[in-house]
Parts: sequence; structure tokens; C-alpha cells
Amino acid sequence: MTESIYLVLDMENDLVHADGPNGKAAYGEQVRGRRILENTRHAIDKARAAGVPIGFVRVGFSPDYRECPPDSPIFSGARKNGVFKLGTWGTEVHPDLGMQSGDFDIVKHRVSPFYSTSLEAILRAKGIRRIYCSGISTNAVVQATVREGHDRDYEMVVLEDCCCGLSAEEHEGAIQSLRRFCRLTTSQEVVFG
Repeated sequence: MTESIYLVLDMENDLVHADGPNGKAAYGEQVRGRRILENTRHAIDKARAAGVPIGFVRVGFSPDYRECPPDSPIFSGARKNGVFKLGTWGTEVHPDLGMQSGDFDIVKHRVSPFYSTSLEAILRAKGIRRIYCSGISTNAVVQATVREGHDRDYEMVVLEDCCCGLSAEEHEGAIQSLRRFCRLTTSQEVVFG
């Protein structure tokens, strides 16, 4: 039997909580409109029932932002806006997702969860061959996870209805470009194992 893990990507308060800085902006609109939190919780519950471990991947920086690249188009605003600061409410996993003490907590400082994190060591230690994943945004962390996982010879599966971008068009474009590297399913159709 193929050992699997479900990676829940960047589902942290700064990005997806209604009270977070993005909750009243484009991400919040997409998260609510696509029912991302509800769909993701359903998928997490199904994975737990199947005995599949859960890994929560969070982007975050030390309080002084020492790991934050100052010239990055995607991260340079973090310091200025005080977001993605580790140890704060904003970098905690959204409470509706029911993170448990036995879940893996993978902190990253870049878009990819493979870059300078504990992810590869966890996958090897657990004998993982298949990675289920979802999160926001589809065209950043989800794409990076799928492409890098594919090139590391993991079987990649994306739960499409648990992902979103800043717009429906951004999400759909990302999904179209990922089709060559993964299998697509939904939180309703997925069979973990």
C-alpha cells in the first residue's frame, strides 16, 4: 500500500480568516465563495478516518523578519504590513480546520514547502509516496508543491475545491497548468489511501 500524507497549505489566519488582513479582500471573497474552509475540513476529516497523516504548512518569519527576502515581490510587504509573523495569531492554522497535536507543523519562509523546511525529512521518515494537497493560493504554494513533489517522484493529488487564488481566473489558470503534473479530485470524491 502506498503511504500517503495530506498537506494543507497556507491555511493560516493572515490569509483565510474573516478577521485577518486578507479576510475582507480578494482572498477572503474567494475563500467564502468557494467554501474553502468547509471543503478542507471535510477532506481533513476523511483523511483522518482513513489513517492518513495531516501536515499543515505555514508561511512565517521571525519577529524581526530575518528570513524575509526584502526584494521579493510576494513577501516584501510582509514586514511593512506586519503579517506572517511567527508566534502571532496570524500564522496559526485557521481554528475551523481542527489541527491536532499529532499533525505535522511545517513552517516555510518561501513559496515552496520543500525549500529549507522539515518536509523532505518527514516524507522520507514516513515512507510517503503519495501527497494529497490543497490550499491557497493555487498559483503559488499549490503549484510549487505539485511541481516540486512531481520532480521528487511523489504521486501528486490536488483537491481542487479546497484551493483558490485571488480570483476565479487566477485559480483556473493555475489548475489548467497543473494538470500535467498531478491528479485532480475534490473533497467529495477523494478516497484517501
